[in-house]
Amino acid sequence: MKTPQKRDIALVWLLIAIVCIGWTFLPDPLPDPSAWTGTEPQANPPAGMALYQLPTGSIHRNAAFAYRGGSPFDEREFAVTAVLVRHPKGDFLIDTGFGRGVEEHFQKMPALFRALTNYEHTLSADRRLYDSGYNFEQLRGIILTHAHWDHVSGVPQFRNTSVWVTAEERKFIKDGGVLTSVIREFQDVKYHEYAFSSGPYLGFDESHDVYGDGSIVIVPAPGHTPGSVIVFLTLANKTRYAMIGDLAWQNEGVLERAERSWFFRKMADHNHEDVRQNLLRMTALVKRFPEMVLVPAHEARGYETIALLPWSIPPF
Repeated sequence: MKTPQKRDIALVWLLIAIVCIGWTFLPDPLPDPSAWTGTEPQANPPAGMALYQLPTGSIHRNAAFAYRGGSPFDEREFAVTAVLVRHPKGDFLIDTGFGRGVEEHFQKMPALFRALTNYEHTLSADRRLYDSGYNFEQLRGIILTHAHWDHVSGVPQFRNTSVWVTAEERKFIKDGGVLTSVIREFQDVKYHEYAFSSGPYLGFDESHDVYGDGSIVIVPAPGHTPGSVIVFLTLANKTRYAMIGDLAWQNEGVLERAERSWFFRKMADHNHEDVRQNLLRMTALVKRFPEMVLVPAHEARGYETIALLPWSIPPF
């Protein structure tokens, strides 16, 4: 049984811990980088290229969860949305969002995470595509920004579709413990590992230009997971999108240089320093190209300029 003195010491240390953790939720912007000064890459996307959002649900959060300095009273709906990229040479999904087995997938997550998470599932991406009359033979692959449960839950519904990952993320899927337990248990996933052989791109040292026309360019952005990526999309009207996955959970992560609090960095990020470096890369890039559409995977505002999937998809 603890003596009163030991209890007092324990309470003091508990108070210190609470204060220290609480401090990491206060505003503390990262250093402000200069605008990126490189040469804008050429892009010749086909006229028929188009983007469609496929909402699969949401996670109820607040701004304090999302970024350092956010208010706990500022409620945010974390979008869980797949994006269909239509291209005459073959379509891609960027992530899958919640699949039909999301309830089971959620139960595989750690107890603390489940206690902090309240989610809503609507329609899975495959169901939205099916209802629109989509020809699944046109789907060339699923590009994962990373392999966490809420980005891969719908993979089993696309059994004949290649899942595009880097070698680093493929290894993370194999060795990532509970964080990749969901996708690791999926049977007969057709992985396609790609390399970054297309040279520097928008401040990133290397890239993979999927079709060689600058329309879909993937760059490595490790940190949240070892093989996380950013997917840059350029349409025929020259609108450029940056699908940054979970590099930041909301726009403020990039626009206000507000990283996640220490508590959520420890819970969510594989390498915090890599996350910080890539956040600042994106900040410098958005300064140079303020018209770029920034789309963190869970930022509802980022999908506002992407059309919902129509009931009948126009042909090329």
